[in-house]
Amino acid sequence: MPSEKVQRIRLGPLGVALPTVQLPTVQLPPPPLSPNLLYFYSSSCAKQRSTPADNPQQDPQRPPSMGNNDTVGPYYAPTGGLPPQTQLLTDRAMFTQAYAVIPKGVFSDIVTSFLPFWERTRLWVIARPLSGFAETFSQYIMEVQPGGGSDRAELDDAAQGVLFVVQGQVAVSVAGRTHTLAEGGYAYLPPRCAWTLRNAGPSAARFHWIRKEYEAVPGLDPPDPLFLNERDVAPAAMPGTHGAWATTRFVDPADLRHDMHVTIVTFEPGAVIPFAETHVMEHGLYVLEGKAVYRLNQDWVEVEAGDFMWLRAFCPQACYAGGPGKFRYLLYKDVNRHMKLSRRM
Repeated sequence: MPSEKVQRIRLGPLGVALPTVQLPTVQLPPPPLSPNLLYFYSSSCAKQRSTPADNPQQDPQRPPSMGNNDTVGPYYAPTGGLPPQTQLLTDRAMFTQAYAVIPKGVFSDIVTSFLPFWERTRLWVIARPLSGFAETFSQYIMEVQPGGGSDRAELDDAAQGVLFVVQGQVAVSVAGRTHTLAEGGYAYLPPRCAWTLRNAGPSAARFHWIRKEYEAVPGLDPPDPLFLNERDVAPAAMPGTHGAWATTRFVDPADLRHDMHVTIVTFEPGAVIPFAETHVMEHGLYVLEGKAVYRLNQDWVEVEAGDFMWLRAFCPQACYAGGPGKFRYLLYKDVNRHMKLSRRM
């Protein structure tokens, strides 16, 4: 029996066949992109359209790898990108009740964020206050393209901040004075301090921005703005280590106006933290250079330049810097204040 073509007919309420109406196809335009999204989307597309002729050093048979560090200097800075589809999943990223490890391999384009009033800028948020974990600070890795920056950088009057430049240079203006921060540059910005930041250089600038709500104390004024460079600060050797373990302190530890410290800790090859530090201070540790085995709670974890470790209060920690070069990290900790006994509304 020959096959018959069945046509479906729509019937109205009284059983009368309704005519079939062919509606025109309407294509809606995509929503407009913000200037930040448009800039980074265009840059990403340009990279994807590049050919081996455009980039003679790229192997046409191998996808570009993610997270290569193009920093010339002693500080690692992420550059984004995406891993190739052939890459095996790494298991170094972990989040536990006592600590988190964010390895450099996960600093991809798709986990970046944008901020209001920041132009040609994106950021990786690597720490934020979490109830029951680390509750005192946030930490960003900022990437500002040439011509980018902000005239309304900090919107929270209660927030103080520290900037540390790991690549390029930025101009930070406070109270009519402009300070140029190159690689290794450090800035402390107190609460209720209006400041702006611009990248007037020819290449991207990358820097850490650590923020904490300032805990005011009656009788103590907030600290003043401070602009330094690591090369201008002599590291202080830890007692009994003969310089194998040293700390670069940007503010005087005896200045109790400060309720947070951001320092650089340096270990020579073979140096150790010879006991499990177990204390009330929360930590953010971003590895600037080298590699080591770090004790976090009950685990020994291998870390290298570009990795971030995030520790809650009382997480035991120790370190063995096996070399072959120096092991250095940028360290945050909260200091110099009474413990809060209640939450006042």
